[in-house]
Amino acid sequence: MSLWVDVAEAAAVLNVAVLAGLVGVWARSYRRLGSKHALGLLVFGGFLLAENLLWVYAYSFDAGFHAWLYEGTPFTRQAMLGLCVLESVALLVLAWVTWD
Repeated sequence: MSLWVDVAEAAAVLNVAVLAGLVGVWARSYRRLGSKHALGLLVFGGFLLAENLLWVYAYSFDAGFHAWLYEGTPFTRQAMLGLCVLESVALLVLAWVTWD
């Protein structure tokens, strides 16, 4: 496996961990406050968590995804890495703001 794909997979795993924590915080906030803002964050986090679980599955277990990924140009793998890492940075900032 290439370094680009390994780093993208690690970023997706990091995203799952951060999102699981954020969804927990937002679920507690929604139960306590019942606000639409907390509900919106909870739904947003749930969809992002599902997306990243799918990425982890694809990177780890799906041979068809790997075949497609390696048939593409190196830019394809670099773009996948870029998307996962940018999402990781955004989620870490959101986690810092939420837990600060």
